[in-house]
This record gives sequence, C-alpha cells and structure tokens, in this order.
Amino acid sequence: MKKNSGGIVATVRELAEPVAAELGYEIWDVEYVKEGSDYFLRITIDSPEGITIDDCEAMHRAIDPVLDEADPIEDSYHLEISSPGIERELRTDAHIAASVGETVEVRLYAPKNGAKSFRGELLPLDADGKIRVSTPLGEIGFTRAEVASLKTCFDFGKLN
Repeated sequence: MKKNSGGIVATVRELAEPVAAELGYEIWDVEYVKEGSDYFLRITIDSPEGITIDDCEAMHRAIDPVLDEADPIEDSYHLEISSPGIERELRTDAHIAASVGETVEVRLYAPKNGAKSFRGELLPLDADGKIRVSTPLGEIGFTRAEVASLKTCFDFGKLN
C-alpha cells in the first residue's frame, strides 16, 4: 500500500466529499479493510431523502474515475458504495451528534453493571467525550474504550 489504512481512508474521504456533494449526498463513512485475501474500499453515502440503489450506482460511476486518477491505493480492491441503512453504526462524534434522541444499542467488550448490552435513548456526548444513554435503569455513560459497537435501533413495530 502507498499509505496506511488511516491515510487511505482520509485521502478517499477528501476525494469523495466534493463528488458526493455535487450529487446531493454526504459521506457517512469510509472504510478500507482486508477480508480474506481481498481488499475492500467501502464508501457509505447518505442524504436527507435516503439512499436508493440508483444513488449508489450514480456515486460509483462518479467516484470511480476520480479514484483511478488519484490512485491512492496501490493494491487491487473492490469498491463498494452503500447507504448506512436504517440501523446505523455510529463511529464518529458527527454520527453520534446526528443521532441524538434516537434509540441505540451499546455493546461492550466487558460487562458493566452486570450487562454487556444496553438499549436506550442516545444523549449528547458529555464534556469528556463519553457516550451517554438514557435507559430504563437511568442514564449510563460509556468511554470509547468500553464500547465494542454503537448502533441505532429501528422499531419495526411502529410501522403499523
């Protein structure tokens, strides 16, 4: 690789943001990972109206020549464009800020208060950057180091 994974992600995000904005999308996430013997560059896009398969195709067609020209990745890779979906992985402070008030599930590496999973309403980050959730047991704060995953939870029962 020409750059480390973090450098590739930052470079791709920088290249992708203006392309996405021109199409009316925003970049939700960029990942560069190795799975088995293959590398995957995953660009996740979003918009207030949601994302369709046509949106993913449009972004793929628009970003592919930009990536080919910039050539930020030495190895061959698979380019995937997707939406974050209804139940979204919250990885960044911006993701958390955009999801305040939504129901989330926090999964931990080790038990806290006797549990490894908590569900509740996502509150704003506290001054120390702790993730805060209002649960039926009260407000609980989590350090980033404790959290294995943080996802929004969609209540499919509310569709009726």
